[in-house]
Amino acid sequence: MIEINLVGYVISFDPTTILGPGMFAALVIVILSGYPVAFCLGGIAVLFAILGIIFGEIDPLFMTALPQRILGIMANFTLLAIPAFIFMGAMLQSSGIAENLLENMSRLLGKLKGGLALSVVIVGSLLAATTGVVAATVTTMGLISLPAMLRAGYNRSLATGVIAASGTLGQIIPPSIVLVVLGDQLGVSVGDLFLGSLIPGILMACTFGIYVLVISTLKPELTPQQNSEDLVPIQLTKLARVMIPPLGLILLVLGSIFLGIATPTEAGTLGAIGAMGLAAINKGFSRKTLSKVCDETIRTTSMVMAILLGSTAFSLVFRGIGGDELIADLLLNLPGGKVGFMAFSMFTIFILGFFIDFFEIAFIAVPLLLPSARQLLGPEALVWLGVVIGANLQTSFLTPPFGFALFYLRGVAPKSITTKEIYLGALPFVGLQVSVLILIILAPALVNWLPSISWS
Repeated sequence: MIEINLVGYVISFDPTTILGPGMFAALVIVILSGYPVAFCLGGIAVLFAILGIIFGEIDPLFMTALPQRILGIMANFTLLAIPAFIFMGAMLQSSGIAENLLENMSRLLGKLKGGLALSVVIVGSLLAATTGVVAATVTTMGLISLPAMLRAGYNRSLATGVIAASGTLGQIIPPSIVLVVLGDQLGVSVGDLFLGSLIPGILMACTFGIYVLVISTLKPELTPQQNSEDLVPIQLTKLARVMIPPLGLILLVLGSIFLGIATPTEAGTLGAIGAMGLAAINKGFSRKTLSKVCDETIRTTSMVMAILLGSTAFSLVFRGIGGDELIADLLLNLPGGKVGFMAFSMFTIFILGFFIDFFEIAFIAVPLLLPSARQLLGPEALVWLGVVIGANLQTSFLTPPFGFALFYLRGVAPKSITTKEIYLGALPFVGLQVSVLILIILAPALVNWLPSISWS
């Protein structure tokens, strides 16, 4: 307790009750100002560390733990999977494989009502599995498939909705960078997270595909039939040549993890090498492409690691001033117990998904929720919680008016398509994602069944 005498008036206050909430509030304000998140985290940590030392809440020796935490990050073998999977996705994206997939898939399904939209869902799912980044998938699909759908006479809202929704599948369809980061932050096996997200991811993609087929049947004017030539065997052969290599690479990466042959980091390296091989086979590998992919990988990885270092400093200082105890008391005393905790935490993460990227949420919000989650849900439920968080963020990134996926699509969509049309197109898919998310929450076996099987 600190007392301050102001002109005869004595003001008493407990720094712990002010510094903790103040630190979190300051972070929110600075982040919303648009300043780089990594520097926001580090700057706020330094400022409140000084205040904590001044008010006697932090022992200066306590801060000597920071170098050890940073060294722990540097020695974390799992985090090496992040640049490997980023490289793999960027290489496949830059090699022209996505264009070939969409072109041949649309020709195969061209005679089917809504076939072009269905092909977008299928190819979007494959791209989601290879890139694992919403921005990359939505942008790629927007540039490739949106012009083709508009030329075919598709309803603009439906076309943009299918593209944006398919692009968000990268949150939970493995192998996913999102799941790698969540596994590290939750302290669970990345392989178990991959296994746990497999059924929900496929279920989400199948739900999108079924919706496309149903809406095409009920409202055929929304999805005019393509004028494509009759399917001949050579098309099937070409489709097999285009689809099998990337699909085989995904299965190779996931299979090596599931069977215990390789760690996620080793599998990611295998995927990166395989992606270069596929690019070479597809005649899309060159020194220029390699330089571009390496540059993108370094930029993204540097951003992620800078945020991680900043969040490490933030969380250490936040713990030193007693902020983690305040958060724990709040979460553990919510009405409803487990239900109240899940409702509050999922709503908070959903809202945060409107304003900050996944990596910031994973490195800031998840560590604050983790101690309470362990106590209320149990350590055995953390894999399920990780998949629920991924599905929740996937829904947040698609929800108007702040969904990131909608902004990415707006950036590459023709000016003739209005923002309102993009928002209206996303709404049905938001409903579908919410339905699957609720199903995952109510039926944890959808997540827990595959990880419970012995694969080795």
